[in-house]
Amino acid sequence: MSLQDKPATHLSVDKSWSAKESWRLFRIMAEFVEGTERLDAIQPAVSIFGSARTTPDSPYYQLAEQIAKQLSDAGFAVISGGGPGIMEAANKGAYFGKSPSIGLNIQLPHEQHRNAYQDISQTFRHFFARKYMFVKFATAYVVLPGGFGTLDELMEALTLVQTGKTRKMPIILVYSQFWQGLLDWFQQMLISEGCISQADMSLIQVIDEPDQVVNAIFQYYETSGFEPTVAEKEVQLNL
Repeated sequence: MSLQDKPATHLSVDKSWSAKESWRLFRIMAEFVEGTERLDAIQPAVSIFGSARTTPDSPYYQLAEQIAKQLSDAGFAVISGGGPGIMEAANKGAYFGKSPSIGLNIQLPHEQHRNAYQDISQTFRHFFARKYMFVKFATAYVVLPGGFGTLDELMEALTLVQTGKTRKMPIILVYSQFWQGLLDWFQQMLISEGCISQADMSLIQVIDEPDQVVNAIFQYYETSGFEPTVAEKEVQLNL
């Protein structure tokens, strides 16, 4: 039986479901508009990522807090996912610094609780709207040890920069012992198989000391400044 031979009932549109999809589009638009309006004046900012499962006694948590505090005191707003673990550490460090601490929360089936260290808090229903905010407003990505969500954010940032869909920016991995196996796999498999080029590895920096993370971001923008150029703004319109 071809598609044309199927009874019309199989091809009919569920109008109630179609209406739900239409309202969903409005909700998505509202998330983009509200998020952009709330964050548009927050510049420059650094997005920090890491595991939600990290406890306050972990060296990862303490390192994230130190980095965020130094970034905040240096004039960078700090953006995290707004939840527990390293997200909390990042918000906490920034909260007690001189610049805004921003949490971009996400509604999950098992609700992620909002940490207490946020000057600005925005909650999203859709992951892609939230992820857009992380990239659009970041002048750098700082990535600490984490799981699938952390790797997802890292790979998306690398892909967007590699393909020219967003401005180039520092992408810094913190805690080299954690990341070395992944970097070795990039070299041994992705480069050797021709999946990425050797030059793509230059998109990544590995830094362990908080003050060196801050210095690396300043050095990157030493000649260009933190404000996006007109060309970079045009690129981000198509992000």
